[in-house]
Amino acid sequence: MSGFPNNYIGRSILRVEDERLLRGNGCFVDDMHLPDCLHAVIVRSQIAHGKLRQIDPSAALALDGVVSVITANDIPKPIGVIPIRIAPIEGADLFRQPVIAHEKVRYVGEPVAVVLAATQAIAEDAAELVQVEIEEIEPVPSVDIAGADQSAKLFESTNTNIAARYRASRGDVDTAFASADCVLKETFAIQRHTAMPMEMRGLLAKWDGQANHLTVWGAAKVPFFNRNVLAGLLGLPKTSIDLIELDVGGGFGVRGEFYPEDFLIPFAARHVGRPVKWQEDRREHMMATNHSRETYCDVEIACKRSGEILGLRGSITADIGAYMGTTGGILASRTAQFLAGPYRVRNVSFEVSAALTNKTPAGSYRGPGRFESTFFRERLFDMVAKRLNIDPLAFRRINLIRSDELPFDIGQLVPYEGPAAYDLGDYIRLLNDCAETIGWKDKEAIRGKEIDGRYHGVGISCFVDSSGAGPKENAKICVDLDGEVTVFVGSCSLGQGIETALAQICADELRISMERVNILHGSTTFLDEGFGSFHSRSIIMGGNAIADAAGHLIAKIRAIAAETWAVPLDRVAYEDGFVRDVERTLSLAQIAHVAGGSIEAEGTFGTKNKPFGYGTHAAHVAVDIATGHVEVLDYVAVEDVGRMVNPMIVHGQKIGAIIQGLGGVFLEQLIYDDRSQLMTGSLADYLMPTATDFRNVRAFALDLTRTTRNPLGFKGAGEDAIAPVAGVIGNAIADALRDFDVEPRDLPITPPKLWALINARRDERKAGTSPL
Repeated sequence: MSGFPNNYIGRSILRVEDERLLRGNGCFVDDMHLPDCLHAVIVRSQIAHGKLRQIDPSAALALDGVVSVITANDIPKPIGVIPIRIAPIEGADLFRQPVIAHEKVRYVGEPVAVVLAATQAIAEDAAELVQVEIEEIEPVPSVDIAGADQSAKLFESTNTNIAARYRASRGDVDTAFASADCVLKETFAIQRHTAMPMEMRGLLAKWDGQANHLTVWGAAKVPFFNRNVLAGLLGLPKTSIDLIELDVGGGFGVRGEFYPEDFLIPFAARHVGRPVKWQEDRREHMMATNHSRETYCDVEIACKRSGEILGLRGSITADIGAYMGTTGGILASRTAQFLAGPYRVRNVSFEVSAALTNKTPAGSYRGPGRFESTFFRERLFDMVAKRLNIDPLAFRRINLIRSDELPFDIGQLVPYEGPAAYDLGDYIRLLNDCAETIGWKDKEAIRGKEIDGRYHGVGISCFVDSSGAGPKENAKICVDLDGEVTVFVGSCSLGQGIETALAQICADELRISMERVNILHGSTTFLDEGFGSFHSRSIIMGGNAIADAAGHLIAKIRAIAAETWAVPLDRVAYEDGFVRDVERTLSLAQIAHVAGGSIEAEGTFGTKNKPFGYGTHAAHVAVDIATGHVEVLDYVAVEDVGRMVNPMIVHGQKIGAIIQGLGGVFLEQLIYDDRSQLMTGSLADYLMPTATDFRNVRAFALDLTRTTRNPLGFKGAGEDAIAPVAGVIGNAIADALRDFDVEPRDLPITPPKLWALINARRDERKAGTSPL
């Protein structure tokens, strides 16, 4: 017997992926090369809105080395459209994106043609020679113009630029507001920005005409969904297509969704009968990969004099760009669902809208709707607490849901899901722990005070977040003749460390050494069906599917041993990678030999009952009123993530999410002009955090309460730490500038913008019009 003590779950084990990646032995899309491969460059519209009159590829085709220029004329009719993957709001399917522009273009960057050439350089030169004639239509550059009756319509047949609109509510809002002692209405906005993974999108496609089979390398996030979509668009059975996942240099919600290129590159390979490779560059990424966030909120709160919240109401509008993409409906809908947060707000009503504009389509980006809703809510709460003369910490203590009130029913606030309820937790404890760690009481003397030319402030913000979206995940475990274990799972790697964490789970379930476990993930060659990685589901769904497969494997091994030994099944035990009865013992390798080859077992886990994580963040900032510059002197996150597979990986996820959130607060913005032309097309214009920008970030992930909504008791841990960041910083800045009555209401909070707010308040004081 091995006697190996299995306690991998809960240990901070170094990531097994890292050595390969750090030594340069990873394999990303651009590392892949096939003989006779052509290089693809996408010809994209330079006009935001217009009728596509003509494409003349003759000059490009005359260039030596150019093999083909594919346009909509080469694609069978009707031109396919990209389906909605999640958040299928009624009516939104009328606004889906075609796989290539035909008849009309609706944003700068929309694909209109594909150039195929012998080298990347030739393809790029040829793309510039393709003549595209577009009759320009007045663009729709903003949600305000989108909603105007006289505005141009992106889809004329619908006579509207509102792709979705509905009302989300619970309780009796009218009665709540009628009985309120205090009512406050505010308007907030979050700018357009998006994920910037290190590796941009890329695909390599190969068509085997003899086998009638297509292989596509570069799959990410949801390969099985994308395989099924691609099969439908190409008119092939899904068994004729394999999507292969390679190493992926970050995802954050935008990588791996189905884009026009996910059809065009495989189609091109089949069309010309040669492998085709496409690698996105950074400018393409910024104009063609999903944007996110841009959301506007008018929200009103009703309170008693004591600070008790009676109700929330308002409107939420997300700018989803030119089309309803695979995840476009999630932006406004999740903002509405989480706008009340972890608070005892029984009466809410929000009008929820998704507006079309002539911008790159928008979709999910780490914590979609959570970052937005938490900023809107937590800023509003500090503002109403100020009006009621209640300390922000005390205001939250009054309204946070107590442990004895959980589970807490939040109703059906999204139209495409059933009712939901927060599960377990101690929200008030984490609020108190975070306040103590940041030094809330100790710093009271310096809040709002000028020290060495800078004003100091402290802000706090609470959040709650769901994770582990269904419907399910599948896994298969194989034991080979050497006793080594290979796990195949539908979860995908986006850089989050699943090769390590899932191996820890499997090793504990089988009670063997983790070094004997190899995790293979994502690719459609591994399983009949998989569901991928999004909504922090890899550990919840994939981990529990592996545990289920391990249970079936152990049962199968015991049955083989019982039959071999001709003894009753109840006399055979499995322990630490061995099967035994009172007289005999077989290792995994031996039992595989007895079985005549490798032993396999499959498992699955599915649920629609999601767990909810929660926590509190706080920050101490210093504001230079002469320049508007803000320094984050200290940032503290305290979260209850429940059972952790690998605390080190969890900690890295928390720090990374916070830094990413701070980038969204201070730096990142996709700016369009009034002709819907993208003005921030490179990292020279689109600012991002560096390693030295936010050095004092502390994160504490606690195993305080374990969910009962999946067998292993896991909650998601990858996304939720981004949720409260904007609210925390906005509140801290307002606290620092309390004497100036500066209240950040929109992002990003840049030095020029903050400086202008400060000086506007100074001017109001001089003019005698200041509210102070």
